[in-house]
Amino acid sequence: MSYKTMLAVLRSLKDCDPVLDTAIAFASQFESHLIGLHTEPSMQVAFTAPMEIPDPIAYQQDAEAAEARSAEIEEHFRHRCETEGISFEWRSLRSPSGDNAVSAVSSARRADLVIAQQRDPENTSDYADLEALVFESGRPVMFVPYVGTKTRQAKTVLIAWNGTREATRAVFDSLPMLEAAEKVEIFTVDPKDTLEQSAAVAGAEIAATLSRHGVNVTINSQLSGGVPAASIIENRMSDIQADMLVMGAYSHSRLREFLFGGVTHTLLDSMPNLTIMSR
Repeated sequence: MSYKTMLAVLRSLKDCDPVLDTAIAFASQFESHLIGLHTEPSMQVAFTAPMEIPDPIAYQQDAEAAEARSAEIEEHFRHRCETEGISFEWRSLRSPSGDNAVSAVSSARRADLVIAQQRDPENTSDYADLEALVFESGRPVMFVPYVGTKTRQAKTVLIAWNGTREATRAVFDSLPMLEAAEKVEIFTVDPKDTLEQSAAVAGAEIAATLSRHGVNVTINSQLSGGVPAASIIENRMSDIQADMLVMGAYSHSRLREFLFGGVTHTLLDSMPNLTIMSR
């Protein structure tokens, strides 16, 4: 198994280089075909005069501005890919919302790995629904921190493991990264005794499975003591100097997570390094 088709979601010229630095590095490592995708809104402002007659001049100016933004991102994408000598193609879309994440879902379903930038909390114009990209695409999504990262190869990987379907999906979706890594740790927060395995050896069976793929894997666990799981995971990443986090994406209730938070939502906002999420 390998990543032979990657999709880079480029929401703006500002996030091009952080996303492409990562996407091109991994596309080169796995000899992948890289698709660049950008979406512009069909209309950004209301084009009506006092008599509710569409203003063709304003409409044309907006369309030209959108085309210019898309062309600038495309030129940058093509230049980077040609310079690095990787296989690539470009896709430019228009949608009513202009949401790059939602518009990317269809293309994402035909890719081995999707790469996008984490949401920048200070960029109020960035309203991409990243949760939809993870939950609706059915593909693993690698998020690049909005502050940027120097990671060009995932040498140390932390897997946030709880034995669920989502965590399992994330592990096997990330298998090429895990096989290429130097060290992989299966990390469990508040492990529980089950009919199949005691809490003392949580993660041992999935670790054995990965070791048969040649992955250099260890297991570890920690009791939360009331500390949020997301904080514990972030602290563990810092402790082992992990380059990448692999975890399942969870959402039992969108409304509940919006009101009370959740590990998925929290890490989407505060991830310290490259993070692969699968649903």
